[in-house]
Amino acid sequence: MSNLLQEIESKISGAQTSVAKQNVGIVREIGDGVAKIEGLTDAMLNEMLDFGNGVTGLALNLEETEVGAVILGDYTGIKEGQEVRTTGKLLSVPVGKGLLGRVVNTLGLPLDGKGPIKSDVSYPVEKIAPGIIKRKSVGQPLQTGIMAVDAMIPIGRGQRELIIGDRSTGKTTIGIDTIISQAVQNRAAEAAKDTSYRPVYSIYVAVGQKQSNIARVIAVLEEAGAMPYTIIVSASASDSATNQYLAPFAGCSMGEWFMDNGMDALIIYDDLSKHAVAYRQVSLVLKRPSGREAYPGDVFYLHSRLLERSARVNEKYGNGSLTALPIIETQMGDVSAYIPTNVISITDGQIYLETDLFYQGVRPAVSVGLSVSRVGSAAQIKAMKQVAGRIKLDLAQFRELAAFAQFGSDLDAATQAKIERGKRVVEIFKQPQFSPLLVEVQSVILWAAQNGYFDDVAVEKVKDFQKKLVDYLTNRKADLMGRLSKEKAFSDAIAGDFKSAIAEFKQTYK
Repeated sequence: MSNLLQEIESKISGAQTSVAKQNVGIVREIGDGVAKIEGLTDAMLNEMLDFGNGVTGLALNLEETEVGAVILGDYTGIKEGQEVRTTGKLLSVPVGKGLLGRVVNTLGLPLDGKGPIKSDVSYPVEKIAPGIIKRKSVGQPLQTGIMAVDAMIPIGRGQRELIIGDRSTGKTTIGIDTIISQAVQNRAAEAAKDTSYRPVYSIYVAVGQKQSNIARVIAVLEEAGAMPYTIIVSASASDSATNQYLAPFAGCSMGEWFMDNGMDALIIYDDLSKHAVAYRQVSLVLKRPSGREAYPGDVFYLHSRLLERSARVNEKYGNGSLTALPIIETQMGDVSAYIPTNVISITDGQIYLETDLFYQGVRPAVSVGLSVSRVGSAAQIKAMKQVAGRIKLDLAQFRELAAFAQFGSDLDAATQAKIERGKRVVEIFKQPQFSPLLVEVQSVILWAAQNGYFDDVAVEKVKDFQKKLVDYLTNRKADLMGRLSKEKAFSDAIAGDFKSAIAEFKQTYK
């Protein structure tokens, strides 16, 4: 009888030790920041693994006999045969207002030397996007401060608008301008003690960028006073492919905290082409089968699950929004390549930047024909709606007629007038970088153009006329501009006052 009891006891203790050992594995192979681990029978997907000495990994491949994990941080100290433990935790990053004004890495650790991050809340890096029931239709404008975008391709809070174009066509500039524009509006609302305006906090995610470029962006934002409202997540070209792959998801989690807590956030992914390349690298090292252009089969899902997390949620679920401006770099204007078509089909419109326009000096080089916003005028104030439709038509007709006019010399007066109006509209839409305009200023300029006040100004003088007109209206007619920003529409009375104000200005303009 005692022998039987001893046997049972030994079996129980053996089972207990095997259960304890289940959570511990052995590194079978290590290289390129990827470890193959045997014995981790109960590891979960995306679970953090502890390699000891403060090194963590992420379980990405769960196979029958082994677990494929990517190492976060320095993997050079990991050796074959060393023990690995599961932690039971998903990869998380710190979130909250304590991150504003800071530059952090993929794991939310500071890179700016300003001390530890003040945050006691963390969010998992991977999260399921809000469902249809939680969402609310996009209808509140997010002003970029760029006239060509706010007038013709309006963006709403909670929208996903792709910025696409070749190298060096000003894609990052549009993102940075938008961040600066939010800071300008936030400060204006604070100064005016306008409680109805909801500030927009920005997150800039740099993936695979040169460190000098990231430093330049930080310097521009600091100079413009936008850093107090901005978080920068940096996974530069010198970071591991794992960090570059996870950075947009980490930035998205930081943005979701604002959305869940009744605030509005804007996130810029710069850029998702490099993000897809980093993911391809991780996948190929993990021996996942490759598909088209050697990208893994789930690269569409990679971007869709990231961008679907941007939304405007209803009152019951936080009443906030997260607006995404992903950036994609094309080769020789090829929008039909694999990654561009994927992201175009996920987003709610695109701002297409043309190389030809850029080199002609039309900057921002927004192509009116190929750019579209699937939210449209629902994301515009009434004053902008009143003027933008006609302007877009004038510009489209000008583009059509200008191509036609190259071949024919005799043009009737109406065609000539349309071409002349178009030339001036193109000039009006030119805007220097990092100088966003408030929406009421944009509306007035476009209203003046639509009502023919620019028609008798020489094309080369249009920018000068525009600048002096804005100075005149903001300084001498501040009460009139105040009425427009309050009413947000051109009523008959306001339009009449602007007519006399601009006529008065034209008398003095030399």
